[in-house]
Amino acid sequence: MNHRFFGGVHPKGHKEYTQALAVTPLPQPPGLVVLPMSQHVGPPCAPTVSVGDSVKVGQTVGEPTGLGAPIHSSVSGKVVAVEPRPHAGGTPVMSVVVENDGENTPADPIPRPAPPEQLTPEQVIDIVRAAGITGMGGAGFPTHVKLSSALGKVDTVILNGAECEPYLTADHRLMLEQPEKVIEGGRVLMRALGLEKLVIGVEANKLDAVEALKAKAPADVEVRPLRVRYPQGAEKQLIQNITGRQVPPGGLPANVGCAVFNVATAAAVYDAVFDGKPLTHRIVTVTGKGVVHPANFFVPLGTPMEYLVEAAGGLKGNPGRVLCGGPMMGIAQYDLTASIIKGNNGLLVMSTREYSPTPKGVLTCIHCGRCVSACPMHLVPLSFNQRFSAGRFDELEGLRIMDCIECGSCAYSCPAHIPLVQAIRAGKNEVRKLQAAAKERAAAAAAQEAEKEATAK
Repeated sequence: MNHRFFGGVHPKGHKEYTQALAVTPLPQPPGLVVLPMSQHVGPPCAPTVSVGDSVKVGQTVGEPTGLGAPIHSSVSGKVVAVEPRPHAGGTPVMSVVVENDGENTPADPIPRPAPPEQLTPEQVIDIVRAAGITGMGGAGFPTHVKLSSALGKVDTVILNGAECEPYLTADHRLMLEQPEKVIEGGRVLMRALGLEKLVIGVEANKLDAVEALKAKAPADVEVRPLRVRYPQGAEKQLIQNITGRQVPPGGLPANVGCAVFNVATAAAVYDAVFDGKPLTHRIVTVTGKGVVHPANFFVPLGTPMEYLVEAAGGLKGNPGRVLCGGPMMGIAQYDLTASIIKGNNGLLVMSTREYSPTPKGVLTCIHCGRCVSACPMHLVPLSFNQRFSAGRFDELEGLRIMDCIECGSCAYSCPAHIPLVQAIRAGKNEVRKLQAAAKERAAAAAAQEAEKEATAK
């Protein structure tokens, strides 16, 4: 039985551009790949190679310095630079630049101590970590950390095949073309968590993918069609839809006994566990009216975005905006030399007709409440914008601004065209600054107290 989640919107899908297009390799491999050391939640990796080093496909070029996952070369060749380069997130990031020799010489596979069905949870976690797998739906959380934290705490594992973001079809094509990988990778995750049932949630606008998965699904895998609604792919909303459970404010899926993984993440787990391959490539949808030939490409990580645009026939006219991701949560790009990373599932090039800022600019909020009705997290977005605009940053945390998932439903539904998501993101940054300052003050006070006690003795 499916349940409903609160809020949400119904933007036009625009998936017709690429949903019938099979995944293809790039017409020509990129001559250079730029591998940012930040491709995950947590601090950037530390480069493990130097200029002049030769590398192979799948060789580690960056190791995490804390929370994170290793980064591997997606081509073989020579390291020609280790320096900051433009990043999809907007600020330059230390990157390893590899000149492709075109040979695709593979590194040694990830060792597997036992057949896949006999691996212990700890062995699966070790393989997943060594493969550098992170959440591939956009969040980028290290998968081995999610597995470790869920052990013994969950009773339901869900694969996220909703792909509710307009325009994007990378996950759709993956489920349609490689259902065995998705299912078997998901079953590895299921067994690693000690469970006996796997649920794959797929929105009903992908019924061909639902049928492809059902045709390959064994008895311990349920494929669940879901009513189309954005942001169904957000893990808290997906959990509520499939199980009826609501993740509490500030909580994690494990708090309600669930673990959620993207279908592309499951396929990457399959590659690692069955074939010993680290995460070096991913499917990327290049779409929008701003490119000549929209396509779904199988892309080496580190491929510059401008190369993908060229592979899709180049720009059509003067695009209005280029987004890494979809129109609801994608990040606007100012430099197309930035490269594809693990969490990038799409590159959207919008024509000026598709993306046209309101001619009259932002209007005055009339307190209509549409943003409140649309918010799937039961928040009041207009209050965030009011406090942020007034500089009352100290009130934002109490209003639960950090619970916002930045899905964009509020801004989409706002008749005044107020850039609510931008205000919320900026407000979150101010809250983080206040939290950091509070920690510093607390640490200074503790140090002062310790000094007084030492002097008194």
